[in-house]
Amino acid sequence: MKELTKVMKALREPNRVKIVKILQHGEFCVCEIREALGVSQPTVSKHLGILETAGLVECRKVGYWAYYRLVDTPPTAYAASLLGNLRHWLDDDTELAEMVARLPAIRSRNLCKKE
Repeated sequence: MKELTKVMKALREPNRVKIVKILQHGEFCVCEIREALGVSQPTVSKHLGILETAGLVECRKVGYWAYYRLVDTPPTAYAASLLGNLRHWLDDDTELAEMVARLPAIRSRNLCKKE
């Protein structure tokens, strides 16, 4: 029961679902995720910490920057099932589609090098 509720709690917040949808397109640094969501860096970091604790994302640090991606092997069947379903869920959501369409431009701006 604890493992299921941990994953469900991690995904109950819309910005965390958006982060998962972003990370379906590859590895992103915190500044790129911040730009895509339009929220502050501390807010993004807090959300990423919750997703990491739930076993949905993992972090790779390079110097001052942290890069996140979805885990290759989710730690529980609950996490695996939800991540698998989220690959197809919300594909018709206009807000998410617009955010995903902006990702290549966000990545090409080299936001990390400016900070």
